[in-house]
Amino acid sequence: MWRDIPAILRQAAIPVLAAAWLAAPGTVRAQPYDYVIDPEHTVIAFSVSHLGFADVHAWFLETEGSFTFDEETRALSNVRAEIQASSVFSAHDARDDHIRKKDFLWADEHPAITFVGTGAEATGERTGKVFGELTIRGVTQPVVLDVTWNKSGRYPFGTKHYAIGLSARTSVNRSDFGMTYALQGDIVGDTVDILLEFEAIRQE
Repeated sequence: MWRDIPAILRQAAIPVLAAAWLAAPGTVRAQPYDYVIDPEHTVIAFSVSHLGFADVHAWFLETEGSFTFDEETRALSNVRAEIQASSVFSAHDARDDHIRKKDFLWADEHPAITFVGTGAEATGERTGKVFGELTIRGVTQPVVLDVTWNKSGRYPFGTKHYAIGLSARTSVNRSDFGMTYALQGDIVGDTVDILLEFEAIRQE
């Protein structure tokens, strides 16, 4: 399949990434296309424990990204993605304002959260693991995404563009990115579960 998603992301300078994922045996004529993430059909969300009573859920409202993918060979390259940290939304104004501050995302100093893919391997016909580097608050850590290629095809309405749909999941420790606020006493959990659901539009 392809690899980075998302998640999470804009056009930062990125080393060219070429991987053959789920490649079928034999010679296949490559037909790579560029894809751009569709912001109207993209969700990048996360959840974290609050005092052990319940998980708080939030998502980011501003995301951009692009990549090159060949459906036949499963070759992926030119992965670019970026999230605006200040666009975090949890349906609670005071909490959102706190998440944007230095205790957590520190959005004033580090406005972009980026993910750069570095490799991938197949785990099934339409599933795979995507390896990459996630940068939050200026700190970069390796992460692994579990990715599912849901569907590719042309929309039956509207612009009738060709799209690909992907899902991805991963977990990180926020302390690895310097977010140690409220760790003591497990007031706010260390483990953050990340969910990505998005469509990307093929550039004809």
